[in-house]
Amino acid sequence: MAHSVEMPELGESVTEGTITTWLKEVGDTVEVDEPLLEVSTDKVDTEIPSPVAGVLIEVKAEEDDTVEVGEVIAIIGEEGEEAAGSADSADKAEEKDEAKDEAAEEKPAEKQEAKSAPKASGSATDVEMPELGESVTEGTITTWLKEVGDEVEVDEPLLEVSTDKVDTEIPSPVAGTLVEVLADEDDTVEVGEVIARIGDADDAAAGADDAADEAEEEAPAKADEPKQEAPKQEKKSSGSGAGTKIEMPELGESVTEGTITTWLKEVGDEVEVDEPLLEVSTDKVDTEIPSPVAGTLVEVLADEDDTVEVGEVIARIGDADDAAAGADDAADEAEEEAPAKADEPKQEAPKQEKKSSGSGAGTKIEMPELGESVTEGTITTWLKEVGDEVEVDEPLLEVSTDKVDTEIPSPVAGTLLEILAEEDDTVEVGGAIAVVGDADAAAAGADDAADEAEEEAPAKAEEPKQEAPKAAPKQEAPKKEAPKAGASEKLANRGGDVPYVTPLVRKLADKHGVDLSTVEGTGVGGRIRKQDVLAAANGESAADKGASATDKGAAEKPAAKGARANWSTKSVDPEKQKLIGTTQKVNRIREITAAKMVESLQTTAQLTHVQEVDVTRVAELRKKFKPAFVEKHGVNVTYLAFFVKAAVEALVSHPNVNASYDAEAKEITYHADVNIGIAVDTPIGLLVPVIKKAQDMNLAEIAKAIADLAERARNKKLRPDDLTGATFTVTNIGSAGAMLDTPILTPPQAGILGTATIEKRPVIVTEDGIDSIAIRQMSYLPFTYDHQLVDGADAGRFITTIKDRIEAGDFESDLDL
Repeated sequence: MAHSVEMPELGESVTEGTITTWLKEVGDTVEVDEPLLEVSTDKVDTEIPSPVAGVLIEVKAEEDDTVEVGEVIAIIGEEGEEAAGSADSADKAEEKDEAKDEAAEEKPAEKQEAKSAPKASGSATDVEMPELGESVTEGTITTWLKEVGDEVEVDEPLLEVSTDKVDTEIPSPVAGTLVEVLADEDDTVEVGEVIARIGDADDAAAGADDAADEAEEEAPAKADEPKQEAPKQEKKSSGSGAGTKIEMPELGESVTEGTITTWLKEVGDEVEVDEPLLEVSTDKVDTEIPSPVAGTLVEVLADEDDTVEVGEVIARIGDADDAAAGADDAADEAEEEAPAKADEPKQEAPKQEKKSSGSGAGTKIEMPELGESVTEGTITTWLKEVGDEVEVDEPLLEVSTDKVDTEIPSPVAGTLLEILAEEDDTVEVGGAIAVVGDADAAAAGADDAADEAEEEAPAKAEEPKQEAPKAAPKQEAPKKEAPKAGASEKLANRGGDVPYVTPLVRKLADKHGVDLSTVEGTGVGGRIRKQDVLAAANGESAADKGASATDKGAAEKPAAKGARANWSTKSVDPEKQKLIGTTQKVNRIREITAAKMVESLQTTAQLTHVQEVDVTRVAELRKKFKPAFVEKHGVNVTYLAFFVKAAVEALVSHPNVNASYDAEAKEITYHADVNIGIAVDTPIGLLVPVIKKAQDMNLAEIAKAIADLAERARNKKLRPDDLTGATFTVTNIGSAGAMLDTPILTPPQAGILGTATIEKRPVIVTEDGIDSIAIRQMSYLPFTYDHQLVDGADAGRFITTIKDRIEAGDFESDLDL
């Protein structure tokens, strides 16, 4: 008796499965629990065993079919039933042949429809876009692996398709000749839509003949078209339209456009397949775009700095003849336009253009992209003055945003001809802020300004005397030129072997009388940091101390009398003493921190959970392997790295903490990645750079990431993207000796973990049922969470997971030694 085989249960909440491979064919004998087929779901790939023994009589679902749980996929019976099954199959085959014969008789009446699909015969098999996964409704054809006329075998790769989840090859469902391609590369096709036809070689030849006939019919019509329909303005193109159109490609999920930063090839250049053609920038990534075809770059349709939507044509690539034709057209156009330009009156170049403080011949420097969602920046300091030379990538100015303070390098080398935005001006991204060119252009601009002044002078001389008060000449004395000495001092400080230092360090060195050429920098690449200057100031010679004694004067005399002799100087920043009795403008970081912290307390329901943790085993492990770790990885393995590693693991185990709550949408987003923000104390304020995808890192990688981000944060070298995307934050409150704190979280994050100071304390420990008092390394873990998203019990479980991991101290395999 035949037995129906159904798609079995494949797991909780799984309602269907896709058959990837039949391991048995019709007529094969199968045993109980012997693998019958392979099935794929969105959670697992698995083999389905046969529920009974017998002969596979019929397969009711083909490979790549998606079948619901409980639906019949095959029939297994005894050997005697195989013949009946085969007979039924034979009858069905005869019925199908008769249907095909009927269709062939009806075809003459349908000849007019052949023109829409001239390349295929009706006997060919339609190839459809297959199922590409759960919830995937369409796919983009990236590459056809076969051409029309090529032979193809069953399951031989036919084309490559890309979706927002996977790139995959699509095999041919049948054997034969590729008769027709109905969807081109880069076309996005819905699942189930016909993309090609496969038949025999005769079908391909018939399709070619039909195409030739159609071309002959259309040719006379095209010949009759009037020539004036090819208007002269088409010559404005910088190349011929005969080449292959190059479109802005897909640049990532949810990315709809890209900005062209650099063309790596010029019109007329040869380019190979996959050779980089241009560079494109989006709000998520900067990338090179390769050429999809080989040939000559005939035309560039989008200039540098143009923002182009995905799918829009940006260039054309053809052969050298196309490029030459384009050049001839451009030359003809130039000759036609030249007489018209010669007839234009000269007065259309107004004299007032000379008022610019630099020549227009230079390169305009724009406010660059400063990070995702950042639309403007405030200029805090110009590091160069008009007339100064600047190299490529040399810091030109400092800019502050609501996320970061950063130095903006010059994109070109030359002379700073003009400053278009002053310090404290807020400029939108893309707005012009300066002009950099060559010195000759600057001199020419100065000569123009002098000529203009001479022309205006007689007019001013004719003005009545009473309009020029006697006091005015005294005010016009150009004493303001004196500050230019500061510019030379800046250059002097940077000269010789002294690496570039930030304005903060320069000011600090000037105040303390420290010669930067004598200071050895401890920052990245020998960069001189604030700490290096303060150390040099404290270690200066007796002669230097005597020279600076007059500057300190009265401040040091009371100390000699004992007024401050007993005052603690531990953790005291001497620079902040100068703030006493002053009113200072709030810097951007302090302004943003203040606003964000108040906003956090007003928009979230914050509660702090605290547990005590025994760090003894981590302390012993760290002491044992610290020298080897430093030798191999070049950084110190801090306690913070252990706490971050444990927190990352706990966030993976407790996804409701690595989540965000949207009250307006009434949605909770459970983040796929664990991105840890590390709070860093810097001279300009609190910054929180982010370790991205921390769940993929071991302890050594986390330690190096912390050291790198902290170093760059203190030296103002963070990129805007370094400060975005955190899903959770860790703050080392113990660095300043805090035993306990209640950190404030940053919305929309669900929590922030504090790591308090570690100290030796007597603790009651139990071993073999006996209590005793032991000296242990102890700390507290305050965890502030948003009660809108995390309940108290969840918070307790989360911290307990971290505590258990730290107290076990089993991190040796994560040290990568």
